[in-house]
Amino acid sequence: MHTKTNKRVGLMLWAACLLPLCALAEYPQKPIRFIMPFPAGGATEIIGRMIGQRLTEVMGQPVVIDNRGGAGGNLGIEIAARAAPDGYTMVLVAPNLTISPSLYRKLNYDPVKDFAPVTLIARVPIVMITNPALPAQNLKEFIALAKSRPGQLNYGSGGSGTSLHLAGELFNLTAGVKIVHVPYRGATLAMNDVIGGQLQLNFIGIPSPAPHIRAGRLRALAVIAGQRAAALPEVPTAAEAGLPGYEVTTWYGVLMPAATPREIVLRLNREIVSIMHRPETAERLAVFAADPATSSPEQFGAHIKEEMARWSKVVRAAGLQAD
Repeated sequence: MHTKTNKRVGLMLWAACLLPLCALAEYPQKPIRFIMPFPAGGATEIIGRMIGQRLTEVMGQPVVIDNRGGAGGNLGIEIAARAAPDGYTMVLVAPNLTISPSLYRKLNYDPVKDFAPVTLIARVPIVMITNPALPAQNLKEFIALAKSRPGQLNYGSGGSGTSLHLAGELFNLTAGVKIVHVPYRGATLAMNDVIGGQLQLNFIGIPSPAPHIRAGRLRALAVIAGQRAAALPEVPTAAEAGLPGYEVTTWYGVLMPAATPREIVLRLNREIVSIMHRPETAERLAVFAADPATSSPEQFGAHIKEEMARWSKVVRAAGLQAD
């Protein structure tokens, strides 16, 4: 009798161990929703659609893009946080995920507790641009000009609380200057005002200003990354231009709701990492001056925590607060 009981228990344990494998073998059985928490048409959505299209091919089920822009990206992220953790909801995130917790008094999601990290996917370097008519030929001269005119120069961004806004606040803190932030409805609108001379400085991803820099309509002071950008190889990094320690990069990654089965997270990690390292993917990303930047789920989780700690210091030091 005792032997039969042991066999029965053994069979039950064996079957329980197989359940995750069976679930993974059958996954996916229906379309997967991929939430884009920013307005349609931007780099975020274009990169997301590219991944969704490739995932559809390898997963055997449609990956459906769900545009949920609003509240600086927080609306779509919150929807993803509240979704069922069944493996059928993903969300594409950017640095605002790690800025919002310290910026907003009330946030209806926790970037760490409410999500299962899947992988980082790409990084886009940011460039500092000015109008060529401004009496500053390089970054050192611009900093000297800003110090001589505290509070009189303005910089633009695509909106309050965005990574480009915080890049400017970090610049103020690192360089010891006071340049006033002017929020726009998009980074390109701010760039246009730099070209027109109404704005003195802008922080922006490389793709939009690159043609204007080459044509002489804009002056690039520095790429604020750890290395020079292939799209603008002649532009120095901030460290090379005289401001060491000043680095800000726009990044993108994929999250799923917390408690999503580990096997599904790992499966999607493998598929997305493979997609991001295809030669044709690198060619598509090069249009946005983006580089593949994949990771393990654990590495992405650590990156999120590091970014949250970093930006909370900037938000506090700059005295920023949003409702």
